[in-house]
Amino acid sequence: MIAVAWFVTPAVQRWANASVSVPVDRVRVATVTRGDLVQDVSVQGRVVAAVSPTLYATASGTITLLAEAGERVLEGQVLATVVSPELTNQLQQAESTLEQRKMELERQRIESRQLALEKRKAADLADVALVAANREKRRADEAHARGVIPQIDFEKAQDDLRNAELAHKHAVADADLFDERLAFELRASEFDVDRQGLFVEDLRRQVDALSITSPVSGIVGDLLVDQKAAVARDMPVMAVVDLTRFEVDAQIPESYADDLAIGMTAEVLVGGDRFPGQLVAVSPEIVGNQVASRVRFSGDTPSNLRQNQRLTVRVLLAEHNDVMMVQRGQFLDSGGGRIAYLVSEKGMAEKRRIETGARSLGAVEIVAGLQPGDTIVISNLDAFRSAETVLLTD
Repeated sequence: MIAVAWFVTPAVQRWANASVSVPVDRVRVATVTRGDLVQDVSVQGRVVAAVSPTLYATASGTITLLAEAGERVLEGQVLATVVSPELTNQLQQAESTLEQRKMELERQRIESRQLALEKRKAADLADVALVAANREKRRADEAHARGVIPQIDFEKAQDDLRNAELAHKHAVADADLFDERLAFELRASEFDVDRQGLFVEDLRRQVDALSITSPVSGIVGDLLVDQKAAVARDMPVMAVVDLTRFEVDAQIPESYADDLAIGMTAEVLVGGDRFPGQLVAVSPEIVGNQVASRVRFSGDTPSNLRQNQRLTVRVLLAEHNDVMMVQRGQFLDSGGGRIAYLVSEKGMAEKRRIETGARSLGAVEIVAGLQPGDTIVISNLDAFRSAETVLLTD
């Protein structure tokens, strides 16, 4: 009887101290440890092509499609052509106008050389007249010195020399000014030809753009027009998807909006393998209690990805070094993150006030109320009915 009382007394005392009893197989426990806590969030993402350009018609006309939806294409490959008689006619007229202005420029150059030659001829004749006037002036000087020439003839020889000098000076100046005017007119005509040449080049570029080419190597997406349909300028024709560059669109809950920042490290789970990534875009607005973001692969891109494929994305928000933490469980929701039950070696669970900090997918930081090595209940605490002491029965 004494031995039975020895073993029964502790159990009776536990029963007496506890107001609630819960079977031990209905609870989950974990030990508080100290280590590095990585704060992260895991969401579902959708694979999208990083480069998916839409091709547009460059002019009004009739389109001929040269590729089908789903067909693989190469960069620079012609995917469609637009027949635009109006643009082609404009190019032909512009080319004809350019040739005509070039001919006019050549004709102007010939006429300019001819007119310049006449002006130089007049200047040369004035030079000859000046030489003759100088000769007559010297003869008059000699005759006047000997007294064999009347005074009036001597003065006339001086006037003739002066007239010849003025005529020569004006003829040379007129020829030089005429050369400058011709050069200016030729330059203006050259500018006119160059302007027309630029107009022709622009029309040729537009005509060449009637052949719509693929800007990337990939696969043809949706065809937005029918074969031989009439299209307008800047009308979308088709989309091309680059299959070598994928990104992941992820919708992150609003509660993590303040922690998100461009450049954060991320992981993408594809078929059981983890691929590193980086957060490259975060929406400035919240829609439907979620923040739109985009993750780009920072290393090798997984093979066999498909457009709109669903993947799991883990974004690493922050890293806390050397903190107390415990495995995450339902006690955070049922206890509001402020209550935990400390399990003792005697099979008792005592209520403790705690303070939690950062949370990750698998752990939560314990700021106060517990010590490393403590074992607490991490399952749902509703069965404990907020009792101060709970007996865990076998």
